[in-house]
Amino acid sequence: MRGKLNLANLAGWITLAIGCVSLIGATIYNHQILAFIGLGLTFWGIILAYIRSEEYVKESFMNAACLSSLEALNQLMDKLGCTEKAIYLPPKYMKEPENSMAFIPKDKLSTLPKPEQMQREDIDLSIENPEGLLITPPGNDLTKLFEKTLETSFTRVDFQYLQLNLPKIFTEELEIAQHIEIDSENNKIHVKIENSPYTHLAKEIARLSKVYESLGCPLSSAIACAIAKATGKPVKIEKQEIKEAAKTMVIEYSLLEEDAKN
Repeated sequence: MRGKLNLANLAGWITLAIGCVSLIGATIYNHQILAFIGLGLTFWGIILAYIRSEEYVKESFMNAACLSSLEALNQLMDKLGCTEKAIYLPPKYMKEPENSMAFIPKDKLSTLPKPEQMQREDIDLSIENPEGLLITPPGNDLTKLFEKTLETSFTRVDFQYLQLNLPKIFTEELEIAQHIEIDSENNKIHVKIENSPYTHLAKEIARLSKVYESLGCPLSSAIACAIAKATGKPVKIEKQEIKEAAKTMVIEYSLLEEDAKN
């Protein structure tokens, strides 16, 4: 589809150029038929040159819409005294495995919550023993977009699948970066996203310290959700670095053992 659209855009610019030349010639030689031809070519050239496969929204609008919801979450976390890093939970903790959830402990944990605690019918925003806040992370819907684009669920794939296919999502399908690297070693996963216009929004979100330091930005959160689904292990965002001038993000994730201390 993208190849066809690129050809359509190219044909549009060529048609537009010929149309403009025809109009200039019609003006110089006072040729009425050539003028009509030039107008027709110009009209269709403009349509073909600006054809798009998706609808686009101004970046400023998207930034404002995203920031307002995250600001509300930041205020909630501040009011509840949430200062610890969020733990992205794997599918076995969910009543609906296709969804993603994150647990923000009130204090440093010695153990993780049990899956049966998370699946109780009466559970809402909080959980006890260990005490903390249970929320839908900011990257949940973005992860679902990744899955929809790939026509699969990350609960049915492994980490190697993510390494192979997430770069295609970022660089080809959604075009939100020119390059992405995903490496793993000793339960640590390093992600480097290069030349992405998203870094500007990530820098703005970094001002919301409670959300950013615990849950990350929507993009790093979405990757954490995907990793938790694919590996079946709890995931924590350890470090995030934004280089706005270079349009680069570097994120470090850790895979947690459920019977180990955090």
